[in-house]
Amino acid sequence: MLNKELISETYQPQEVETKLYEFWEENGFFKPDPDPKKTPYCIVIPPPNVTGSLHMGHALNATLQDILIRWKRMLGYAALWVPGTDHAGIATQNVVERELLKEGLDRYQLGRTAFLQRVWNWKESCGGRIIDQLKRIGASCDWSRLRFTMDEGLSRAVKEVFLRLFEEGLIYRDLRLINWCPRCHTALSDLEVEHEEIEGKLYYIKYPLKDDPEQFITVATTRPETMLGDTAVAVNPEDKRYKNLIGKILILPLMNREIPLIADSAVDMEFGTGAVKVTPSHDFNDAEIAQRHNLPYLCVIDEEGKMTEEAGKYKGLDRYEARKRIIEDLAQLGLLEKIEKHKHAVGHCYRCKTVIEPFQTVQWYVKIKPLAEEAVRVVEEDKIRFIPEGWVNNYYAWMRDIKDWCISRQLWWGHRIPVWYCAKCKTEKGVEHGDLIEILFYKPFIFNGRQIWSGTYNELRRLGITKEDIEQTAKMIKIPKEISHFASRTEPRVCPKCGSEELIQDPDVLDTWFSSALWPFSTLGWPEETEDLKRFYPTSVLVTGFDIIFFWVARMIMMGIKFMKDVPFRDVYIHALVRDSKGQKMSKSKGNVIDPLVMIEKYGADAFRFTLAAFAAQGRDIKFSEDRVEGYRHFINKIWNAMKFIMSFAHLRTKEKVTLQELSLKNRWILSKLSETIEKTNQALHAYRFNDAANSVYQFLWHEFCDWYIELSKVVLYSESENKEETVNCLFYVFESVLKLLHPFMPYVTEYIWLNVLKKEQSIMISSYPSIESVTTDEEAIKKMDYIIEAISGVRSIRGELNISPSVNLEVFIKPISAEAEQVLNEGYQFILKLARAKTLKISKDIVRQKGSAVSVKKEFEIYIPVKEMINIDEEKKRLLKELQKTEADIKFLNKKLMNEDFIKNAPKEVVEKDREKYEELLVKSDKIKENLKVLEELSD
Repeated sequence: MLNKELISETYQPQEVETKLYEFWEENGFFKPDPDPKKTPYCIVIPPPNVTGSLHMGHALNATLQDILIRWKRMLGYAALWVPGTDHAGIATQNVVERELLKEGLDRYQLGRTAFLQRVWNWKESCGGRIIDQLKRIGASCDWSRLRFTMDEGLSRAVKEVFLRLFEEGLIYRDLRLINWCPRCHTALSDLEVEHEEIEGKLYYIKYPLKDDPEQFITVATTRPETMLGDTAVAVNPEDKRYKNLIGKILILPLMNREIPLIADSAVDMEFGTGAVKVTPSHDFNDAEIAQRHNLPYLCVIDEEGKMTEEAGKYKGLDRYEARKRIIEDLAQLGLLEKIEKHKHAVGHCYRCKTVIEPFQTVQWYVKIKPLAEEAVRVVEEDKIRFIPEGWVNNYYAWMRDIKDWCISRQLWWGHRIPVWYCAKCKTEKGVEHGDLIEILFYKPFIFNGRQIWSGTYNELRRLGITKEDIEQTAKMIKIPKEISHFASRTEPRVCPKCGSEELIQDPDVLDTWFSSALWPFSTLGWPEETEDLKRFYPTSVLVTGFDIIFFWVARMIMMGIKFMKDVPFRDVYIHALVRDSKGQKMSKSKGNVIDPLVMIEKYGADAFRFTLAAFAAQGRDIKFSEDRVEGYRHFINKIWNAMKFIMSFAHLRTKEKVTLQELSLKNRWILSKLSETIEKTNQALHAYRFNDAANSVYQFLWHEFCDWYIELSKVVLYSESENKEETVNCLFYVFESVLKLLHPFMPYVTEYIWLNVLKKEQSIMISSYPSIESVTTDEEAIKKMDYIIEAISGVRSIRGELNISPSVNLEVFIKPISAEAEQVLNEGYQFILKLARAKTLKISKDIVRQKGSAVSVKKEFEIYIPVKEMINIDEEKKRLLKELQKTEADIKFLNKKLMNEDFIKNAPKEVVEKDREKYEELLVKSDKIKENLKVLEELSD
């Protein structure tokens, strides 16, 4: 028998998880099998930011990837999961700048070189936190291949890609309107702008006609501060209200500047008054109108979100303070007609949440359409699959309407653009201060006792350095977009055209997503022809969230095809969001954020992982609650208790493997059910149906194995039978097989039992996963055991419905309809007798129901149990009638509530859904009570 001291009463995950993970790492189990005959299987992790800590999205993403990689590893693939982190340009720079602020410093005081050293120091000390947290969840990445988007190899890849695209003319520099963050002082791509619906205001402003100042055109705007930069007012040419006024000159209020009234079909006649102000420097739609009508651009808001010289008397005011002053002044002049509440979407910086400003500046762009066309083609040809496939339509829609990619950012932390300008080769054309382009200088100068090296004019202004200061103390180089420039793989000493040493590197860095776009091949060693690149590219699957399909997935596809001449992955699995138990998105403001590490600490990584997997249904968000994690912690206890029971018979084990041949009915049945589970689990994982795979194992282990097979086995093992070895052998074989099935989902408890209890020589993670090829099923055994289980369940149902104590032994009569049913039930006689807790059991076609017997009707037989003398029928009827009364009152209340249109319309969706579910449950309960009352009526006859 089992030595009780060897196994604790319950499984304690906190005591074993860290030790087991260290054991896996030390033994190199996470590395791919070097055998060249092994089929490669590769996943690259979506690199979390170095500033990040594990949240529910990371936890779900990592869990699903780990399930796949452990499954494939056990199936015999050379499985590689490449880990890494992203330098996260804006986020990381913000973190370090906040640290500097505590010291009373900013990055401009440190200078670029010293600031970057501070960022690297921070990265080394704090940037690995999320890696440690991924290990806590059990992520079996090959950490010897850990990459960072700014490590030496990836930096070389980034530079090489930039240079090749530049040389092909696919990268260019242009002056355009872009999204600008006044807080981060950098350009943002459209994808980095989060649009949030807010309750704003619509201001109706009167624009007088020049020829008749008493006549007005009223325009409606949400941003009156930009009106100072208006260069026209536009109406729709089909708008009858304004047809006679098109071409007239208006006087711009507050600025007294003449602007035309123009006609453009882009104007929405239903918005406001149908007349809109045109501010080309501060609105993307207005910029397009300006191009069509050759209107001038006037910038009235600068990079800081403050009003410029062009804003007249409002110069220097913050944009929102200027709005307040402008509205006051318009009201005083009688030019403010009215103000209305107005809901509208406002763009925010995805990092700091500051409201963005459309801003005209010189940036670097990638010509994207030639790359996008190929990226669409490979998906159309099924070289890449999206799962669920519904996401492919979103992908097509975005890719077919794609705009050139702005890749430059006005940051210091990141891959600096490898382009240089030459002082001697600059164009003769001078650039005036108001042209809104970078002013760079190549020599240091002294300002207020400090040596200043480099920066854009906008950065220098933050230090209080004026244009005049720079002109007096250093040689200026003004760079219009037309200036001659060159790119280089190495830092040049001299200009390749004129030999001058007066070179200036572009101060901008590349968009973080530029380096991430190369991730599937740069992490494997490109541009070098490494063995990893040859073996593992293309990778097998990308597991990611829907929110970065266009940020990242599409760009990886484009870059992979361009530089590797092949797709970067075969499958893209898009997982859903993890929401709270009510279906709401988690957010700090709502106070409903669940910390994965708290869940892991409290319940263990296995229960937490299994919860995520069990609810990861394709196309449906996960409603996460702590109760569910606790429930799966009970599942682990169930496994643990099953293990303790099985191990108590270890001394009777005689075989490692068993087959269907020459086994008893219950053993053939459980092996057949195991085979079904193996097939279901493998098929579900192959189709990325993680919830179906997890629930297949769960249902088999909890219900068929623990609830039925172990209980059936006890009948044999606790009897005087001498032939117990067959059952013990089968118990061990099935238990070990199901541990393997469960391992990708619950790696820790399965490994602990495998090594520490079952005393296996090798880790379970390198054992063979039960495969479809090994499936054998005895359909006859399944059919026969269904009869026996139905009989036991029938007796238990009668006991439960009539509230008969489990300690009361019943007289059970079973009347089979067919000879086959009679034979099978007699074959399972002992199982029915013991598990139904029957005092006597009779099985015969000749049985006649006795008066006062409860009945359970099955397809192939009927069960009769005399119960009249065992229960107080009158008291039981009273109890049930009281319960029925309460249930029907609840049904009436909920029915009235759900018929109320105001409640359906105004109540939160999750509340309505919960009430509907409760209503359906009460209806079922009511029917059940009525059935039981009917049984009691029959018994009292």
